[in-house]
Amino acid sequence: MVDTPIENVSDTAFWIAHYRAVESARPDALFHDPLAGLLAGEQGRKIAQNMPMSFMTEWVVAIRTYIIDDYIRRAVKEGVDTVVNLGAGLDTRPYRMDLPNTFLWVEADYPRMIEFKQSRLSREIPRFKLERVALDLADRAARQRLLAEVDARSKKLLVLTEGVIVYLSNEEAASLADDLYAMPHISYWIVDYLSPEATKFRTRGRLAQKTKNAPFKFKPADWSAFFREHGWRAKEMRYMSEEGDRVKRPARVPLFLKAMMLFRMIFASKERLAQFKKFAGYALMEPIR
Repeated sequence: MVDTPIENVSDTAFWIAHYRAVESARPDALFHDPLAGLLAGEQGRKIAQNMPMSFMTEWVVAIRTYIIDDYIRRAVKEGVDTVVNLGAGLDTRPYRMDLPNTFLWVEADYPRMIEFKQSRLSREIPRFKLERVALDLADRAARQRLLAEVDARSKKLLVLTEGVIVYLSNEEAASLADDLYAMPHISYWIVDYLSPEATKFRTRGRLAQKTKNAPFKFKPADWSAFFREHGWRAKEMRYMSEEGDRVKRPARVPLFLKAMMLFRMIFASKERLAQFKKFAGYALMEPIR
């Protein structure tokens, strides 16, 4: 019988927060999240201990957080005045990012996650305007009401769905894409990108068994075409491997695995090597108007 430390999708938030705390403790940290450990707690640590390939998850969390932070800072410089963080989990950017004090940040997640977060952070003060909304994103009517209400208060808006789309079915992702496109003031949407190879890797083996209660569902035949059909295109795509090289933080891979990878790369074509570099990443999407 396979031990499954993750009981539902919300548990993944504790897992990820644990690795944000790990990154923050490094002397060469790419970011500092002083509240991550408080939120992750023992639950986050236990989940991480029970997961295979923890070295890879640690690296992915560090790089993806760095990429998204940079996307947000640049968007704010372009005039974005509001972020809607859907499926916010245990993200703490309103407490650690230096954005204008008039900036509006709206978090939405399941009621139990919102309640937990508010109780743990009750004594902490955000650096700018922060609102939390208890919401099941699967409730489309409630989701549309939230988006319409926030959009009406914004001049230029960015939506963040960090680690969310992968847990949606193709139909659910399409519905969300359509709802976001309908927002008059939306400028950007930050979305996870997984290549077909990355999806296959994540949905098989021990990691898939350990996360069977929170499986990856989003599997479009063509990632870019899927979003184009719903009015979105990538303004910028930043791939994990390339970004790791750029910030001098390549993935820490065990020697035996590194040897296997190097052996395969010797015989790989240029096209195959290029695909390997584009295994996974994050896209800054813009609506096609």
